[in-house]
Amino acid sequence: MQSPRGRFVIVFNGEIYNHHDIRNSINALPSGMHTWRGHSDTETLLTGFEKLGVEATVAMSVGMFAFALWDRETSTLTLGRDRLGEKPLYYGWQGDTFLFGSELKAMRGHPAFTATIDRGSLSLFLRHGYIPAPYSIYAGIAKLPPGSLLVVSRQQRESAISRYWSATAVAENGVANCYAGPIEHAVDELEVLLRNAVGQQMVADVPLGAFLSGGVDSSTIVALMQTQSSRPVKTFTIGFHEQGYNEAEHAMAVAKHLGTEHTEHYVTAQEALAIIERLPALYDEPFADSSQIPTFLVSQLARHHVTVSLSGDGGDELFCGYNRYQLTQKLWRKLSFVPLPARRLLALAITSVSPDAWNWMANAADSFLPKALRIAQLGDKLHKGAGVIASESADDLYLGLVSQWQDPSSVVIGGPEPSTLLHGNTPALNGLSDVERMMALDLLTYLPDDILTKVDRAAMGASLETRVPFLDHRVVEWAWRLPLGMKMREGQSKWLLRQVLHRHVPRELIERPKVGFGVPIDAWLRGPLRTWAEALLDESRLVKEGYFHPAQIRQKWEEHLSGYRNWQHQLWNILMFQAWLESQGDLTKTPGTLRMAS
Repeated sequence: MQSPRGRFVIVFNGEIYNHHDIRNSINALPSGMHTWRGHSDTETLLTGFEKLGVEATVAMSVGMFAFALWDRETSTLTLGRDRLGEKPLYYGWQGDTFLFGSELKAMRGHPAFTATIDRGSLSLFLRHGYIPAPYSIYAGIAKLPPGSLLVVSRQQRESAISRYWSATAVAENGVANCYAGPIEHAVDELEVLLRNAVGQQMVADVPLGAFLSGGVDSSTIVALMQTQSSRPVKTFTIGFHEQGYNEAEHAMAVAKHLGTEHTEHYVTAQEALAIIERLPALYDEPFADSSQIPTFLVSQLARHHVTVSLSGDGGDELFCGYNRYQLTQKLWRKLSFVPLPARRLLALAITSVSPDAWNWMANAADSFLPKALRIAQLGDKLHKGAGVIASESADDLYLGLVSQWQDPSSVVIGGPEPSTLLHGNTPALNGLSDVERMMALDLLTYLPDDILTKVDRAAMGASLETRVPFLDHRVVEWAWRLPLGMKMREGQSKWLLRQVLHRHVPRELIERPKVGFGVPIDAWLRGPLRTWAEALLDESRLVKEGYFHPAQIRQKWEEHLSGYRNWQHQLWNILMFQAWLESQGDLTKTPGTLRMAS
């Protein structure tokens, strides 16, 4: 779209929820009422850029977006991405051509593109199951960090990146200016903020619904939607037949209480296998959060009924929901007082007994223990806990907890890990406690690079638009002002958020152990996915391709098949890269990639 005077041209992806407010600000300028050609938020942005400036307009915007703005007068290109990283944006020089786009497949379609795999990025992928910004799987192609603007021109080939919003600064400022009011007022304020964010994101000229897992986050969003809707909200959930993975029954109970129009679907392994074949094309680069499968399926389910769906993502990072926060709060403070050599000795003692032996002992004791004290897969959990015990610092602990391959460069041939926000380039995060540091690092890395990537690509693959009310930046900034004691209280996570939810949904429908949105990959790899996985993990194939040392991979695969260990996460990372690599020969070039004129 071109600006009224023809100076600017914009390419835009996303939604600006408050664009009518921005129009009012433009109309109130001394130049007088602007003549609008249409009603789109794209026109609002473009006019704002021309009349107010790029950074001022972006700072006013509430939404999810990625854009490219070409200034014809100065031959300058500006790229911008939303504050939390809901929408993707890739860029990079390939020879004399500057490529950019929301999808890597667009870049692959350009004749100047060189598909050279970055082996350092591959090591990062094995560690995390995703490739953290600013890296991508391809050498020379980067992700624009959230909350950033990039400027490049004919005169200045080297791009300049600036921050218009910083999650690090929000966390530090929030902790330094902590909320000191009464708890009841905090509950009221949070409900008003969330209600407004939800209400603003419910504005749509197409059918709208919501994902509902029955957990705290999605139930809160749906409850606040239903209070603002004159008809039952359409809600959607995915269930599993395997025990320990199914939350569909809880979602149904919440839906009945709120009176939503609820649709559920139970997934079979055969359906999952069909989706797995589509994952490389959906995600463009290797991505190994296995909940990508149910996320795509629930998006597909929702798209049969609606065009836009709200989700509860972001609640864990803002309100202290992940189990690793509780683990740190409960154990690390005590463990850190024990000398490191003693802790390492204890960890060695734990790992000297195999996980299988620990599991055998646990199973033998189960007949004497009450159900509440029985622990499934005790051996794997003890071995993971040994890594916690031997950590040198809270940051070291965090990196260990979020790492799947602890030493990926020993598996990737020629793949030393580059610095990231979690290792080598960690922000100071002044004034934050250990748990708050973890929450901030999740907000900076895991949320945009894993959670939001997973949801955006899955939904876009099903032609569904997703919106995330928790990530309204006004909610984020307010949440960071809350003291940790209002988020984790008496061992309960998301305490303040639960108080909002309990106003709408009875406690007994919500209060239960946290279950992630996962799939039974461990069992499927030993069953219906075994033949597919064996072909991708074939030793001669790994040697021929030349990306991995096969010994560790084959050992983990054999131990997993035997039931001796559960290596589902480590193996899934390898499998997702292998499946992606295999797909590269089948991808056709797509015309129309945008190119900076020479």
